Amino acid sequence: MAKDKRTAFFISDGTGLTAEAIGHSLLAQFRDQQVEQVTLPYIDSSEKVKQALQRIEKAADESGLQPIIITSIVSDQIREQLHQSSALMLDIFENYLAPLANLFNRDPAQMVNVSHGIADARRYTDRIDAVHFAMDNDDGRKVSEFEQADVILLGVSRSGKTPTCLYLALQFGLRAANYPITEEDMDSTTLPKILRPFRHKLFGLTIDPARLMQIRQERRANSRYASKEQCEFEVRQVEQMLRRAQVPFLNATQLSVEELATRLMSQAGIERRID
Repeated sequence: MAKDKRTAFFISDGTGLTAEAIGHSLLAQFRDQQVEQVTLPYIDSSEKVKQALQRIEKAADESGLQPIIITSIVSDQIREQLHQSSALMLDIFENYLAPLANLFNRDPAQMVNVSHGIADARRYTDRIDAVHFAMDNDDGRKVSEFEQADVILLGVSRSGKTPTCLYLALQFGLRAANYPITEEDMDSTTLPKILRPFRHKLFGLTIDPARLMQIRQERRANSRYASKEQCEFEVRQVEQMLRRAQVPFLNATQLSVEELATRLMSQAGIERRID
């Protein structure tokens, strides 16, 4: 580990997804700080806590800096063990469970993985069905199923349509399809005829031509497909098409897939199917 590089440990007795999400959000406010981020899931026994503590103290010794622990541990006993560390400890449950317990006048259940487990079979099935729908309807493969879609993403090749569709499906249970605007479609600045019946479901993704060229060069180096001129032409034509058809769109260049999905839903007024 590099000297002067602090380490943040996301520790959980479950998947670690909650601690990770909160940790990423907190650390993103300090972008000028070098922080190595380590996730330690399923820390659910005294032996595993001891191993985690050894790793934390080793990071402190190697860097010379106090580590950070962001934890969503449910067990009081395991949380007490973690407090033996020299790290700055940000305890998600300790900070919020006690006030809620006072409000509800009862002790918390201390159940692990209730937020990420398969607690509701119907919700789980809806999520998986949505993922299958996104995969089946990638790149306009099944236009016949567009009627069932909650949203249909449009854009040039490599503009982020597929990962956004999969995230919408997995995270929110939305049936998201996507359709690539090809060079043939760009002969006109009007929407492809096949999409016009679904105008109310359409949402566009665009991207800066320079970034598009970089992505395409990794896929097909030195090809016309990845050339500066072709990328600029395609982005310009598709943006004109979307504006003319009054289809809302977002520039995906600087946005993560999480930001793309949530901004898209907000802008389009799409409600999640699962919580």
